[in-house]
Amino acid sequence: MSGNFGEKRTPVEGIKQPLLESQLNLEHPLVKLAKALDWQYFEQEFRTATTTDVGRPALSSRLLVGLHYLKALYDESDESVVEKWVENPYWQYFCGEQTFQHELPCHPTSLVKWRQRVGAEGVEKLLKGVLRTAQQQKALKPSEIKRVNVDTTVQEKAIAFPTDARLYDKARRALVRAAQKQQIKLRQNYSRLGKQALFHQSRYAVAQQGGRARKQTQKLRTYLGRVIRDIERKLPNPSPMLASLLQRAKRIYQQKLNAFTNKNAMILPNFTVFMLQRSNVSPRARSIKNTNLVAK
Repeated sequence: MSGNFGEKRTPVEGIKQPLLESQLNLEHPLVKLAKALDWQYFEQEFRTATTTDVGRPALSSRLLVGLHYLKALYDESDESVVEKWVENPYWQYFCGEQTFQHELPCHPTSLVKWRQRVGAEGVEKLLKGVLRTAQQQKALKPSEIKRVNVDTTVQEKAIAFPTDARLYDKARRALVRAAQKQQIKLRQNYSRLGKQALFHQSRYAVAQQGGRARKQTQKLRTYLGRVIRDIERKLPNPSPMLASLLQRAKRIYQQKLNAFTNKNAMILPNFTVFMLQRSNVSPRARSIKNTNLVAK
């Protein structure tokens, strides 16, 4: 994207451009709304967010308010709304332009910075004011804002398959990090050995060498148990945060075959997990394939 981003964009010298208003349909909803809105109110309300004493001239409040309204109305991103603004004369007129512009109104990051300055309350106030005026001018029907349409499409999530080996290693690493924050000097943190064991366990599982994979899983469980006991010896009265983490680590360490649901619920709270058949998972994981687990 390129262009000069400033408050005023003047036509090419020597070329007289026709006014936008003379070329547009005056019955268009955006034209009616542009004339009905109290732009002076927005100028006063957001004056502090666009005032600058140094650098290039500040962007006008009308331009920024108009872009945010168009962004919300047409469900655009910051990048797409400024790109489409160049192509749409109605959008330009709504944002206060007198003649058709061929350059971007501003850089997309300017919208982000402006929202940060006005805050969430300012953006909410902006949209409320525009929607209220749109209803008064009958540019927006009351029925269009009485109901909210919610898309309930299932969305994929980057969730790793919860094998025993990963759970043991993840719990150990979480305990080691917490111990380091509280300046607890562990006898051994098993970072290198744990990484090696997890790597070998994964390779053996892929190669369907179940016996070797289980041995590496047992190693990871042993490392977790040692870290748990080491922390309990050196800190009999842990902080609430560390105590909660220790409790969850113990649940993973003591987990049996018939308690898999609880273990999964601990790692993935508030999610419904659909388990698919996998050829490279442990026998314990295979026993629950094609099962719908609701995380508690």
